[in-house]
Amino acid sequence: MTPELIYHPVTLERWNDFESLFGEKGACGGCWCTHWRISRYQREKYEGNRRTMENLVRSEVVPGLIGYLETEAVAWCSVGPRTDYTALETSRLLQRVDDQPVWSIVCFFVKRPYRQQGIMQQSIKAAVDYACQHGAEIIEAYPIDVKEHMTAPGGYMGMTSTFKAAGFVEVKRVSDTQSIMRYLHGA
Repeated sequence: MTPELIYHPVTLERWNDFESLFGEKGACGGCWCTHWRISRYQREKYEGNRRTMENLVRSEVVPGLIGYLETEAVAWCSVGPRTDYTALETSRLLQRVDDQPVWSIVCFFVKRPYRQQGIMQQSIKAAVDYACQHGAEIIEAYPIDVKEHMTAPGGYMGMTSTFKAAGFVEVKRVSDTQSIMRYLHGA
């Protein structure tokens, strides 16, 4: 049974919960979910990335949503205007489909004991709702197709099947295993 989470924007008041969820090493490989936010030439690891994310939050930019099971932070979803993601904007593989303004969902993290319980689906819904509340008409994602030989780290951008179930449609295939998908608000 999928636990029901409540999602909140990551603000300075929730920073300690975000830090607790990501742990000492910053979730996946010390990224602190900065991979798509900063140029590849500015990337650091661990503490540098933590500082980058904390400075972003201190500047009152909401980098995403944190999901709570009761009072415990157990899930994260990065969502915001595509223009907030410098490395995504300059990606050769994930180039813009058109000149429409879009919001992007680029990353997920779920605390280990809560994985494979349907939380990503809830996170997508929360991210779409949040984006639409802030004026988004098009929400974009960049998931992978899960293959038997794939390992867990590749799934941080989500799975194609999960986005399809949430109402997203593929608008561009960028590789054998990755696509650009969109959700149209009001469609």
